[in-house]
Amino acid sequence: MTSEITLFVNPTAGRGRGAHAAQPAASALRDAGFSVRTVLGEDAADALRRAREAVAAGTGALIAVGGDGLMSLALQAVAGTATPLGVVAVGTGNDFARVLGLPIRDPAAAGRLAARAVKDGGHREIDLGRVGDRWFGTVLASGFDSRVNDRGNRMRFVGGRFTYDLAILAELAAFKPIPYRIRLDGDEAREIEATLIAVGNGTTYGGGMRICADAEMDDGLFDVTVVGECTRTELLKVFPKVYKGTHLDHPAVTVHRVSSIELVAAGVTAYADGEPMGALPLTATCVPGAVRVLTGP
Repeated sequence: MTSEITLFVNPTAGRGRGAHAAQPAASALRDAGFSVRTVLGEDAADALRRAREAVAAGTGALIAVGGDGLMSLALQAVAGTATPLGVVAVGTGNDFARVLGLPIRDPAAAGRLAARAVKDGGHREIDLGRVGDRWFGTVLASGFDSRVNDRGNRMRFVGGRFTYDLAILAELAAFKPIPYRIRLDGDEAREIEATLIAVGNGTTYGGGMRICADAEMDDGLFDVTVVGECTRTELLKVFPKVYKGTHLDHPAVTVHRVSSIELVAAGVTAYADGEPMGALPLTATCVPGAVRVLTGP
């Protein structure tokens, strides 16, 4: 394996933590004897192009320094290749790192872990979700949660967690159950009314909300959490339970374990790894062992 490692950096992640985190991560890699090349990019498309060029050139690993948005971009570069992905999680949510038990907001520790893993071959092959030519690592959200994302993205006058909380309150005021048509593993399509449908390769989204609490990232299957028709009052009772995963016991919640799902609903945008995936309809497929993540022994 080449001794050159590529740092894939989002300088704006976590309100500027991405740029600051690159230095201790790079130092840890250099101290381990690796040559480090940094990829920034002028925008997301340019950054992805540069990351793919590094992978094609045979870099020893692509180390993503940022939040879940950058992890999502990095997955587009390494999925389906032999190049391992390292994670230096310094964003706001950091769900990809959290699910894998990797260091969060500790770039030096994350850099040391990645260096050891490259040297010792310490990696874990995990599944990824795929929609068309787009990959995702954690959860694809649709319904109430994705509409909260939509609204939060339009709220420029506040920031951080407060934005998300305000967006939840605003969406609750306008909330109505959504008519879906779903097809699981190619079976006959079903018409349902639901509050939200979350397709989990990993367990969490939104910075630790355990929406798909029992999902495994290496079983070749999604955990699909369907929150059925709820009143606003009932939704307010159920929603806080998501942080511990105890919402799965609620009678309005069902879980399906499938390798593919087709989702159809009007006026709903899907988000995956916190990034817009596009308007429904869409079909998501679980691809076993699609990426190698540096995790240590």
